[in-house]
Amino acid sequence: MDKMLLLSCCAPCSCGVIKKLADDGRDFAVLFYNPNISPEAEYLKRLEENKRLCQAYNVKFYSLDYEPELWTEAVKGYEQEPERGERCFRCFLMRLRRAAAFAKENGFDVFSSVLGISRHKDMAQVNKAGLLAAELEGIPYDITNWRKGGLEELRRAVNKELSLYNQDYCGCPYSKR
Repeated sequence: MDKMLLLSCCAPCSCGVIKKLADDGRDFAVLFYNPNISPEAEYLKRLEENKRLCQAYNVKFYSLDYEPELWTEAVKGYEQEPERGERCFRCFLMRLRRAAAFAKENGFDVFSSVLGISRHKDMAQVNKAGLLAAELEGIPYDITNWRKGGLEELRRAVNKELSLYNQDYCGCPYSKR
């Protein structure tokens, strides 16, 4: 089975997927690259919860630098777009492209993400960005629908069991509106 890198947006969204992959003995690691999260204190809370989650299931965890200025540049001109609009696509593409490059540079065979797991996000939009990032970086993107197969129920159970910090917005300053 391929070695997979999983891009995680936050612990509450990714916990069911991480637990399932770990329970299944899958060869994978988690990457936290979310320069969209604002303010920095919120970013740090989510980073620590992702680390704690991965430690709970003995999963390798990586994080990249917090680069909000690069994210701001990537979505410049699209600040007024609604959720699920072009701003979100550009955000997903920027983060997925960085994850793809990291995966390729570090010996992973495939990458995936939980960016589309929230009902507030458009799974097709995330997959479109993931496939484009895969094409641009030269590494396959796994488009597994992490919302199905009992994973939503597992996600809720793990959230409760680990008392994970749950935020009330995707992370970007525009999603607070």
